[in-house]
Amino acid sequence: MFDKLGQIAGLMKNAGKIKQGVEEMQRRLAAARFVGEAGGGQVRCTVDGQGQPIKIGISPSLVQSGDVELLEDLIVAGFAHAIQLSRAGMKKEVETMSAEYGLPGLGNLFGGGGV
Repeated sequence: MFDKLGQIAGLMKNAGKIKQGVEEMQRRLAAARFVGEAGGGQVRCTVDGQGQPIKIGISPSLVQSGDVELLEDLIVAGFAHAIQLSRAGMKKEVETMSAEYGLPGLGNLFGGGGV
């Protein structure tokens, strides 16, 4: 029980540093770019470290094929891949910060175990 009180006291003591660390992490994530691909690279979707869509690239030959359903499926798959990469990047940032400030287990906020 007293061990937990010590952890809480440590958190309170470092609250300002932790807040600055979180703000810096959010800036890094907003600037980070993650690219997901689908269709062998015919569709490339870019999101930032917070999972927000940034850019999409589509091979001209895919557009010319006229297969709208395939194009839609590949766009969804490309963004799903990019978001998966973004979440892995976010988890890594949180784990790094939690280790730096002695806050074990924060990485589990993003699904625990594997990404």
